[in-house]
Amino acid sequence: MSARLFEPLRLDDLELENRIIIAPMCQYSALAGAATDWHLMHLGQLAQSGAGLLTLEATAISPEARISPGDLGLYDDATERALARVLDAVRGYAPIPVAIQINHAGRKASSRAPWEGGAQIAPEAADGWLTEAPSAIPHAQGEVPPHALDAEGLKRVREGFVATARRAMRLGIDAVELHGAHGYLLHQFLSPLSNHREDQYGGSLENRMRFPLECFEAVREAVPAGKPVWMRVSATDWVEEGWDLDQTIELARALKRRGAAALHVSTGGLSTAQKIPVGPGYQVPFAERVKAETGLTTIAVGLITEPRQAEAILAEGKADAVSLARALLYDPRWPWHAAAELGAQVRAPKQYWRSQPHQYKDLFKSAAFGQR
Repeated sequence: MSARLFEPLRLDDLELENRIIIAPMCQYSALAGAATDWHLMHLGQLAQSGAGLLTLEATAISPEARISPGDLGLYDDATERALARVLDAVRGYAPIPVAIQINHAGRKASSRAPWEGGAQIAPEAADGWLTEAPSAIPHAQGEVPPHALDAEGLKRVREGFVATARRAMRLGIDAVELHGAHGYLLHQFLSPLSNHREDQYGGSLENRMRFPLECFEAVREAVPAGKPVWMRVSATDWVEEGWDLDQTIELARALKRRGAAALHVSTGGLSTAQKIPVGPGYQVPFAERVKAETGLTTIAVGLITEPRQAEAILAEGKADAVSLARALLYDPRWPWHAAAELGAQVRAPKQYWRSQPHQYKDLFKSAAFGQR
């Protein structure tokens, strides 16, 4: 039997060669939102991994939407030119489809990079700014509370998501993921822990879903038909009385009705009170239930590190694709090694064809060798 992990996956009109997705991974290495040579090296090596889809890191829709001053952005001509340079170079040697995750960090913006401690940067600091969120509730004790978005602010943010999606289309990007997970702005609207609004965007589940769904609808309308658009969500806050799996399923149904091609199922990130029972595949059951109850294509993520583990998730129908982040940083050839272990084939650059191990003579697709 063929490995499920290496079967094609269709998302609207986009067909992936296999079901290994490179998850978005923040690099905190942009300059004023603009991609740098680091992104060229980082994305260049991941593009040669043999995965089915490469997802760009969380990409801010405005300067104030960045998690940190070093976050990648796509919100003006300068950031568009910088990302175009990187993507043009990568595409010159790698045929892998590229998705972009577009994001607004909300109250988790204006933060130091993780290797600098990750603390909030004060609004009055030279490289800081006042954050914005559904409600004036800080992410952590002692932080400066965010500005609560008013009607004009909501319109500006919604239009920012659309403008970034349109720039992505000009760059020839193949798919768009809205970041509704990990405690960033859209997740902040969803969770009753961070959304205390008393207007049509707060209170009931329908109201808390309203703004994320408005942003999704607006992006879906801006992206040409056939190009897939989906959302990444945190299926639970891991905090009592917070966002949970039952509410996630209702959101998934609403997104499916609005044309979502998939749901990328993660967890956590909203509250410092979260208690997460981390272990191999610990988030997969959330994707499994979303898939079972909604029929929406699901992407599972979270400590998926071994080829046979990934294969079992798909073969047992728990998800339609797996998303890898740290495992691919540690082993940028993870899909090659998975194909070898599972008896499948994977695409590799012709410059590397001679690296094919002797015992795996059919590992690389289309590989050919001369006699000299």
